[in-house]
Amino acid sequence: MVSADSISSIPDGTSNFVPLAGSDIPSAICFRTAWEPSIQPGTILDEAFSALSSAYQGKIGFYVVDAEECPDLSDFFCIEIVPTFVLLRADGKTVQEKLEGIPEVDVLTRAVTSLVASVPAPAAPTASDHKPDDLETRLKELVGSSTVMLFMKGSPEAPRCGFSRQAIEMLDKASLAYGTFDILSNDEVRQGLKKFSDWPTYPQLYVNGELMGGVDIIKEMNEGGNLAQELGVEPVPAKESLHERLSKLVRRSRVLLFMKGVPSAPKCGFSRQVVEILEGLAEGDRRVPYDTFNILEDEEVRQGLKTFSDWPTYPQLYVDGELLGGIDIIREMKESGDLDYLLDF
Repeated sequence: MVSADSISSIPDGTSNFVPLAGSDIPSAICFRTAWEPSIQPGTILDEAFSALSSAYQGKIGFYVVDAEECPDLSDFFCIEIVPTFVLLRADGKTVQEKLEGIPEVDVLTRAVTSLVASVPAPAAPTASDHKPDDLETRLKELVGSSTVMLFMKGSPEAPRCGFSRQAIEMLDKASLAYGTFDILSNDEVRQGLKKFSDWPTYPQLYVNGELMGGVDIIKEMNEGGNLAQELGVEPVPAKESLHERLSKLVRRSRVLLFMKGVPSAPKCGFSRQVVEILEGLAEGDRRVPYDTFNILEDEEVRQGLKTFSDWPTYPQLYVDGELLGGIDIIREMKESGDLDYLLDF
């Protein structure tokens, strides 16, 4: 899954996590396996993780690890399902957040930006040792701490003014990865940034350390329908809906069996029977080519396909993207000879 230079692969057999960049920045670790489909190269989740690693390169260490090839490390972080994203604070030990299963892209993005914000800001100078250039240095660091940085009242989860809420809504709708700073939490930054930016109100939006403007400017840029393009940044890929994913999945092969286990090791008697029926469809050297999907490896598909197909049990056999039925129907069609047409595939 390492599809960006900013993502490091943890070697197989690793038992103790040691950040490559040292312990001065947080870490985001993706536990995966070779067989779990949602985080393979080219998937929405893979592209989102890669985009975040590029956006926050140098601020967070991004890692991928094969959960099965590093059992000690998986046990240490109590990994029970893949993918799982573990977000560690800068000490390399404290888990700030753990996302199990397949998270929505905006949930993963918000977790990563929160991790960036968890890094303690430099202590504010006291009145006795305060120097004007100290504040300016800090402000330069803050405005450049994320590619897209919003100075607002409150937090994305709880904006403290209507203008800040509107800015967040537009950034979220544009699928942008962004950081925020609550100016209500630090009056020195609140007052100093007005002079620094020569902009008297909040919110203020920065891109690559440059002031874009306030909510009115964001609205104007958003009117064209592509805020990311107007800001000159790449949006985080939106995750396809479960319905879209299932629509593609059932058409992956002309004959596709959703079963428990795999043909060589079925996990239930009904799945075994359907495999035997398909394997038994033969005419000379001709066999029925079929594909399978192990629903025990993907709980989202397992539960979602029941609604998608309006069929509550497994196995389920699809032909040309259409549900043929379950074990009883397949048995009946086998006995009547109605399954023989599959040999023509």
